[in-house]
Amino acid sequence: MDFLSYFELSLVEIYFVVFVVFIASIIRGFNGFGFSATCISGFSFILPAIEIVPIILALEVIISIFMVPYVWNKIDWKFVFKILLGIIIGSPIGLYLLKHLNPETTHLTVCLLVIFFSILLMKGYSNQKINNNYGKFFTGIVSGILNGLTTLGGMPVALFLLVTSIQPAVIRGSLAALFFLTDIYAFVLSFFAGIVDITTIYRILPLIIILPIGVYIGDKFFVKSKEETYRKVVFYFLIFISIFGVFRVINNF
Repeated sequence: MDFLSYFELSLVEIYFVVFVVFIASIIRGFNGFGFSATCISGFSFILPAIEIVPIILALEVIISIFMVPYVWNKIDWKFVFKILLGIIIGSPIGLYLLKHLNPETTHLTVCLLVIFFSILLMKGYSNQKINNNYGKFFTGIVSGILNGLTTLGGMPVALFLLVTSIQPAVIRGSLAALFFLTDIYAFVLSFFAGIVDITTIYRILPLIIILPIGVYIGDKFFVKSKEETYRKVVFYFLIFISIFGVFRVINNF
């Protein structure tokens, strides 16, 4: 089939990508984050990291638009812009490193750190002392670097919000707003860095119709969940996706 040549994927691989994006959209609709982590874990079986990053950045921008009606009233804009300042500095560093470092090693390091902090949080760890401008700025820089390098920038921000015991609805809304702004920025940077090409655009277009369906389902789960349930789901998701990432990286070495 000639149309497959536009995607540079087989028909089975296209079905697999659609399935991964659908599951990731549901997770994003519920958590407010996790779309990138889920997609990169799935896409990595069929695509190299440098091709995955621009696809996910573009889809993150689009899915954030679909989430606006569900989260607008719960966004902490002061938090978003403070984190954003750090991300603006960190994202170009991450995209530079994407071309010069082995992303597998970075992915492994991030996954191990996320597992460690998630377990601490499940045991009741919290720290209000880092809930200040310096803590937010530093978190933003780390997030920006990871977003450009591995598209896992949501993990450090989510951990920061969980450590400081922010309400689930605010976590979800603020993360959605943050990713909308940061991924536009990172996608533009990746375009000028020559990472985005016409194949990326072809791969993105058919996936757009999947996003609002997944977000709608995820939001329904969120509305029915309690705060304790939300936090548990987020912790288990972070640990699961990180363990999965560790095994995948080790298998590739």
